[in-house]
Amino acid sequence: MEVSIVGGGLVGCLLACFLARRDHHVTLYERRHDPRVRGPDRGRSINLAISERGIDALRHLGLDGKVLAAALPMAGRMMHAPDGALTFQPYSADRTHAINSIGRADLNRHLLDAASALPNVEVRFGHRLTELDERRGRLEFGTRTVDGVRVVIGADGAYSAVRARLQQLPGVSFSQDYLDYGYKELTIPARDGEFAMDPGALHIWPRGRSMMIALPNPDRSFTCTLFWPHESIAALDSPWKIRAYFADHYPDAVKLMPGLVEAYQGNPVGHLVTMHCSPWHVTTDAMTVGLVGDAAHAIVPFYGQGANCGFEDCVELDRCLDEAGDDFPRALELFERRKADTDVIARLALDNFVEMRDKVGSRMFLAGKRVEHALERVLPGYVSRYELVSFTTIPYAEVERRVTRQRRWAAAGAGAAVLAVAWAARGRRGPAGGRPAESGRS
Repeated sequence: MEVSIVGGGLVGCLLACFLARRDHHVTLYERRHDPRVRGPDRGRSINLAISERGIDALRHLGLDGKVLAAALPMAGRMMHAPDGALTFQPYSADRTHAINSIGRADLNRHLLDAASALPNVEVRFGHRLTELDERRGRLEFGTRTVDGVRVVIGADGAYSAVRARLQQLPGVSFSQDYLDYGYKELTIPARDGEFAMDPGALHIWPRGRSMMIALPNPDRSFTCTLFWPHESIAALDSPWKIRAYFADHYPDAVKLMPGLVEAYQGNPVGHLVTMHCSPWHVTTDAMTVGLVGDAAHAIVPFYGQGANCGFEDCVELDRCLDEAGDDFPRALELFERRKADTDVIARLALDNFVEMRDKVGSRMFLAGKRVEHALERVLPGYVSRYELVSFTTIPYAEVERRVTRQRRWAAAGAGAAVLAVAWAARGRRGPAGGRPAESGRS
């Protein structure tokens, strides 16, 4: 089958590899020029945290080893208090699990190389989709028209041109919810050729309504990302305001950022949006059109699951093609079952934003994490929600159901323990609260 994929980013490239493995001929259209030649855009990328769902997808294609060789494992969060105090929060009770920091551009290059190396994948750069005609089986890229297209998969991101066409069709619903927050990229460079901070952690500066995070890079720098209300970003409109604000709110970090003012003023502000679309596919007599990744279900980045979720889409669509015997209309219909999972992770990502910016630095939150890790050690099968999301491939919706069950078990166990203690105390006091009865003598 001839398959056209619109979007040569992370998910589009990975999906091309999956489909080529099934002996389909794939044409991958990308609006940008080849980033391996011209280099990536600076200032817009949030470093990725690749975890088990993404690794599992790469593992299906034998790409996990090469990708992880360029990644840096982070075993927990390092919290930076306003006074500079550090608190490490491991992701798992036994500290064996880690998420992996990798630059989006580096990962995209790896996947482009993998897709381009396959004989039945053709990559066409500089092709921006301007029109999709599902009734005629036609794609238009500026002045170039491609006719006779039978299958199109939109993997072209949150602002998908493929989805924009589907939104115009009867029966297709779409909604988007913007956070009143923007993000801006900064950098902590290497110091004397070494990391300026611990490279084995995801660093977070929680500051109530805002936060900054930093992830390590192989060149020993850190990519920092601010997540601030738009009005806060706009308010720092002069070099002295920038320096003064960072010195007050991020005193330990500002010492490590010699290019702070230039980066703050020069890098663009990104937007944070959650998008829902239903259905993700449309089939006419001429063409079948489907959506994957952010084109179908864009989420905010606060659970580190955006790319992981998109990669898992490729695994699930591959599974659906197995079930459907490579009948794309039927496979894309089956793929719709994944929406229950993507709706869950979209909500969890929003919830985790509140946790990361407001709660992770509080004593109550830290105490709760210690209790949760203690439960993992003493209750067989008890696993935290974060670990189930990040370190398993259990469907997101099932994770929610399992967490609910676990909390009921824990509550029931705690109740039983309280009753046991009360019963033991009553036994020591004797009947009606008196002294224990003495045994009779013969």
